[in-house]
Amino acid sequence: MKYTLLALFCCLILVSGCEKEPQADIDEALIQEYITTNNLNTTVTPSGLHYIINNQGSGGSPVSNSKVDITYEGYLLDGEVFDSGNAEFDLNRLIIGWQEGLPKIEKGGDIKLIIPSHLGYGTQRTGSIPANSVLVFDITLHDFI
Repeated sequence: MKYTLLALFCCLILVSGCEKEPQADIDEALIQEYITTNNLNTTVTPSGLHYIINNQGSGGSPVSNSKVDITYEGYLLDGEVFDSGNAEFDLNRLIIGWQEGLPKIEKGGDIKLIIPSHLGYGTQRTGSIPANSVLVFDITLHDFI
């Protein structure tokens, strides 16, 4: 009887754990809704990053250890802007979504990145960005070294 109750309890835990969607699936559903609502046509990478190259640019692309000179605006799916500016950053110190997305364009290019939470800040709240947030960035790459 004791082992039967233990087995039943373990099964209950497993079943209740299966009812929750993994965050990646939740993010993808939110991204698909955003894409549909905004009539966008994105390309998606195996990691789940969605992007639109508005202007490819020319003159080479940054690599992981490049310092990038950019103009950017970051916002949540509801349009709330959480950051914007002109800046220089070491690409390898930025969120994974940027590290994966910026090398897809060249100098003078601009790109829209739609970044699932696991390629952004994940489960961590960062400033005004809630945990598990899908992020959208419009980025122009001016130069890199």
